[in-house]
Amino acid sequence: MRSDTAVDDILFQAGPCLGPNLNVVIGANGTGKSSVVCAICLGLAGKPYLIGRADKVGLFVKQGCTRGLVEIELFKPPDNIIITREIQVANNASTWFLNRKPATLKTVEEQIAALNIQMDNLCQFLPQDRVGEFAKLSKVELLEATEKSIGSREMYQFHCELKNFRERERELEHLCREKTNSLEKMKQRVERYKQDVERYHECKRHKDLIEMLERKRLWVEYENVRKQHEVVKQSRTQAKKDVKILKEKQSPWTKKIQEAEENSKSLDMKNKDNAAKIKEFSQKIKQKQDALEIKEKKIEEIKQALRMKKAEEMDRQKKIRHTQELIEAWKNELNTMVVSENLQPQIDAVNNELKKLQEEKANIDSDVSDLRAEKRNQEREEKRIIDHLGQLNNMMKMKEENLKGRFRDTYSALMWLRKNKDKFKRRVCEPMMLEINTKDSRHAKYVENHISSDDMRAFVFESQEDMEMFLVEASWRYGFFSYLRELFDAPHPVMSYLCYQYRVHEVPVGTEKTRDMIERVIQETKFRQIYTAEERYMVKVSSYTNLTLSTNTSLRAAQFLSSSVDTDERRQLESQQQIINNTLKSLDIRLTTLLERQKHLEHRDNELRQQKKELLDRGNRRRQLESKISLKYDSLRQLEQDAVDLEKESQLANLKIKEINKQKAELVTELKHHAKGTIPLNILNEVFTLQRIKATAEKNRLESEYKAESVQLRAAEQRFRELDDRKQFLYENCRELMKQARQACKLSPDQDLPEEFKIAFQALPNTLEEIDAFLNEEKTRASCFTGLNASVVEEYNKQTQEIQQLTKYLEEKKNELNNYKQNISQVKERWLNLLTEMIEQINEKFSKFFSSMQCVGEVDLHAENEEEYDKYGIRIRVKFHSSTELHELTPYHQSGGEKSVSTMLYLMALQELNKCPFRVVDEINQGMDPVNERRVFELFVETACKKRTSQYFFITPKLLQNLTYNDKMTVLFVYNGPFLLETKKWNTKGFRKERRRLAMMHSSSSRMDQL
Repeated sequence: MRSDTAVDDILFQAGPCLGPNLNVVIGANGTGKSSVVCAICLGLAGKPYLIGRADKVGLFVKQGCTRGLVEIELFKPPDNIIITREIQVANNASTWFLNRKPATLKTVEEQIAALNIQMDNLCQFLPQDRVGEFAKLSKVELLEATEKSIGSREMYQFHCELKNFRERERELEHLCREKTNSLEKMKQRVERYKQDVERYHECKRHKDLIEMLERKRLWVEYENVRKQHEVVKQSRTQAKKDVKILKEKQSPWTKKIQEAEENSKSLDMKNKDNAAKIKEFSQKIKQKQDALEIKEKKIEEIKQALRMKKAEEMDRQKKIRHTQELIEAWKNELNTMVVSENLQPQIDAVNNELKKLQEEKANIDSDVSDLRAEKRNQEREEKRIIDHLGQLNNMMKMKEENLKGRFRDTYSALMWLRKNKDKFKRRVCEPMMLEINTKDSRHAKYVENHISSDDMRAFVFESQEDMEMFLVEASWRYGFFSYLRELFDAPHPVMSYLCYQYRVHEVPVGTEKTRDMIERVIQETKFRQIYTAEERYMVKVSSYTNLTLSTNTSLRAAQFLSSSVDTDERRQLESQQQIINNTLKSLDIRLTTLLERQKHLEHRDNELRQQKKELLDRGNRRRQLESKISLKYDSLRQLEQDAVDLEKESQLANLKIKEINKQKAELVTELKHHAKGTIPLNILNEVFTLQRIKATAEKNRLESEYKAESVQLRAAEQRFRELDDRKQFLYENCRELMKQARQACKLSPDQDLPEEFKIAFQALPNTLEEIDAFLNEEKTRASCFTGLNASVVEEYNKQTQEIQQLTKYLEEKKNELNNYKQNISQVKERWLNLLTEMIEQINEKFSKFFSSMQCVGEVDLHAENEEEYDKYGIRIRVKFHSSTELHELTPYHQSGGEKSVSTMLYLMALQELNKCPFRVVDEINQGMDPVNERRVFELFVETACKKRTSQYFFITPKLLQNLTYNDKMTVLFVYNGPFLLETKKWNTKGFRKERRRLAMMHSSSSRMDQL
């Protein structure tokens, strides 16, 4: 097997690797041991869904590989069978080889079926992901799987025959009842048809005579039309000769009209050529006009640039004037300012007041520190009380956890109630199980047994309106989950521990919708634990292959009212907490007053500092003005240097415009030249137009004269066409009448009128008038027989024939029904004998295995109706505890471990009776407790290692210590990971040499023991 989902290459060989009895394949999760199961299923033509992991065969190939290969060699003397399957990932296609030769899937399936290998039979092939499906098998499905697995071919064949016989028997019984009723009704109908049949025969004689008259009438009518056709045919021939003579006289006029048309076409061609030349000159004129427009735009751009420079010069002059005005104003201010002003006394006064403020602020800061220290002490005392209350509230939290585990919807409603208490008018009590506190936890059982569980989780309302509003508003939130951390409350240290130790803030909680899409959730998220409505999923990443592995377990049931709260101590602590809260409020008021005074001093401090800053700024104002004046003088000099010479710019613009005007003059000269060239072409175009008008007039004149001469020809042609149409009409009429006459007499196209018709026609009238009179008389007589038609006789004959056929058919089916009943009785006896014997053997071994485990198990044949053979089934009943009764094995009643034990023991009961060449069971021991796992494994080894048992493959990720083993069993360890040596680097010769050395040492040790 190469490029499977978990490994690149696996090789198992018979002899030194695989044993003929029990083969235990053990390896850590993710090493690829289940790949052996996948390879067996896919290599033996099993469908991908049988493994329960994917629905496409390409998904079983390792990611990154384009193809995979599975090769299995089956033991079958004298020559083994080698089956090879090559899987292409791109199109999910497979190529099959049988003994290294290409083969079809059908051929491979036939070879596998001949060896009684059934990949779809859970009694023979039980992969890891379908272990739970075995318990879900119905009794009927289990019987069919058991028959296929260990029953003889005759047994399953008898069962199929019985189901088919019974189905056919029901069909025959229903058919015989229906046919008997139909036969009785048909006999009653035939008696009513006899009188109508006699009247029908008399009516038929008149209708036969009418039919013969209608036949002769068609022949007489045909003969009359044929004679008319001969007369019209002769007139048509004469008219055709007249038309030919007139056409010969018209031929010269036709030639002149053709010459006029050719002359007109020639003038049209010359006119088109001249128009093309005119168009070419027009395009050149358009190009020159476009060039002139471009030159005009350039002149306008030059003028616009000159205007912008003039505007810039005016703006520069304005800035110079503004700068000079600023300099003058600052000079005046500088001249009016006192040269030296004594501001030091004012600054000293401000400094003294600032010093006093600083001392007062220091005193206030000291008072604030003292108050804050006292507040911290009170807060620590409050925290101690809160922690103590938390310990008491934790017991209430345990109740809430019990409520959450047992009744999740009630817990969600409780959370909503606590967040929305302000919406209710009167008091709403939480569930009774949270409100009730037993004085002694030992007495909780009396309360719980006296009050029903539904009432224990019920809310109590003082107002009917509050209850109705609660039911409407809170119900929609039931079942909404997020992370596990958000579903409960706990003290901060406890919550920190739970987050650190159990990562509750990273564990999501979902619903059944999460369960339905769990594979997608695992693949697309990085969660390591996931909760659904009833299951817990653990997700791990293999350290060998980096593949994601998941396991799921059912959630355990929770309990409630397991602890109580000391209410007296709680009230005392709450009173102390209230005193501390009042003290804290008083400290907060004093602290607020000091902070307000501190804030006022800060404000006054800022005002004094601002006043001091203004006094200092007054001394710096003179220096600032002198600096600004100096900067403005520099700016003024720069503006004076950036002057623009407008006269020079105007001269340059005029020179550019003059040059462009010269270019415009040249373009105008070329434009005039092209305009002159178009004048003779336009004159020539008018000449061609006049010549064409003249040629058209000449053509019209000739056509007018030709039309006058052709009136006589058209009249002759019209007469010829009329005669031709008349001839054609009469000819078609003759053909239609001949066809109708032959059809009426039922004659083929080349068949002459039979003698019997000629004799019959001689006795009938020969003219249409006489025939019509005779025909009307016979039709009147026939119309007297009303309400009759041919269907009466046909129905009478048909019913008579059907009665005979149905009577015969009914006798045959009754005989067939009796034969089926005899066959069912014989096959049923033979099948039940074989089936009863097989089930007794299974029951004997199954009960024996259960007894050895101090449990009870039975297997029996179950049938609701002895005649319904498709309802027969195998019923498995088990009892794991002495205090319980035997219960049928179902997907719901037993636990996962009990179902695994029952499944395993049933498969072992089949082992010695097995007819299949091998059996595969994958990780069935995962749900068992250690005691049951040890017992089952010992029974498993004992059964699978007996003589004449089929080969067995048992896949498991782990085994218990100190298990019992057998020399006939083979244990295969799967080692796989990124640090193992590649197979292509193995020293195969060295391995063999070491193997021979160990074998020699073992044989020598055995001989020494014998001595």
